[in-house]
Order: sequence, then structure tokens, then C-alpha cells
Amino acid sequence: MSVAEELADALARDVLASAPHLGDEHDLIREIAKVLAASSTTTEEAFMTAIRIRIAERRARALLNQKLAEKGLPPAGTRPAVKPAAKPAAAAGQPPRRPAPKPPEG
Repeated sequence: MSVAEELADALARDVLASAPHLGDEHDLIREIAKVLAASSTTTEEAFMTAIRIRIAERRARALLNQKLAEKGLPPAGTRPAVKPAAKPAAAAGQPPRRPAPKPPEG
């Protein structure tokens, strides 16, 4: 991720977290985007992309949690994660371990 993308994403998180306390979320996003566009269109585009991604994820997560609730299941992220079975070292792309050499007799 570029510096502009990292900064824009951090700003997007802060804006979305602050919006409920400051009024209309969409107006706040537009104001921040306008300030960014005046200085850096690249950063403004990265900010708007981060905003869209986070809003889309929030809506999708709400739908997922609604579907889970309909089945009497807890919200996503609150259940223990299912961990995949451990892979042998050779299967994980690592060479097999060689046994330690035996000391010389005698």
C-alpha cells in the first residue's frame, strides 16, 4: 500500500468513526473529500475508495449477521475461528528435516 493509500485509509476510518458524533455521514465525507481534492486528487481518490470499501463491508457484515441471527447463531467474529489442520513441513514448501548425525562409534 502506498503512503497516500495508507493515510487515506486511516483518515477514512477516522471519518467513519467520527461521523455519528458530527452529524450527516455523507456531508462529512463530501467535505473531507473536497479538502483533499484541493491539494491531492490522488489522496482524494484513495480516501473515497477506502470509504466505499468500508461502507460496503459494513453493509455486507450487517446482512451476514442478520442471516446468522435468523438461524439463531451469534454474529460473525464472535465465534471461535476454525483453524485449518497443520500441514507437514514438506507440504508447506519447506524441505523435510534430516535426522541428526549419529556420533562415531569407538
